[in-house]
Amino acid sequence: MLQTSNYSLVLSIQLTLLAYDLFVNSFSELLRGAPVIQLVLFIIQDVAILFNVIIILLMMFNTYVFQVGLVSLLLERFRLLLMFSSLYLTLSVCIHCWVMNLRWMKSNSFVWTDGLQALFVFQRTAAVLYYYFYKRTAEYLGDPRLYEDSLWLRDAFARARQ
Repeated sequence: MLQTSNYSLVLSIQLTLLAYDLFVNSFSELLRGAPVIQLVLFIIQDVAILFNVIIILLMMFNTYVFQVGLVSLLLERFRLLLMFSSLYLTLSVCIHCWVMNLRWMKSNSFVWTDGLQALFVFQRTAAVLYYYFYKRTAEYLGDPRLYEDSLWLRDAFARARQ
């Protein structure tokens, strides 16, 4: 079972990683004159997104719901987060590669192609949805009912067996 002190630590780590991600999304364009620093920030951002997904999955695996075999119930409830996490990670890696490819040698010039601008809009839109669903899921996984046997869980288990 996830203890309150452990949950507080895990939640603070998750929110710190989300805050870093938001920071990089907001201010990385200001560092286009220093491509090496921007590259390092992008790599850390992608790793932070991956760590956030791993942390959420570990929290899901730790629930009593998962341990009794109701994986489909967890996947149904957190399907949107998992979809937006993978979409956001994919879009982030794509935009980071494209930006670094365009601006590595011409770091002081302002380069925005139509495709890059479209990808930028899709990535930022996916980021907002990812932040929302991630924060909602992280707070929901703190619910003690997910870590103990309860009547609603028995009902869900009975429905799954039929």
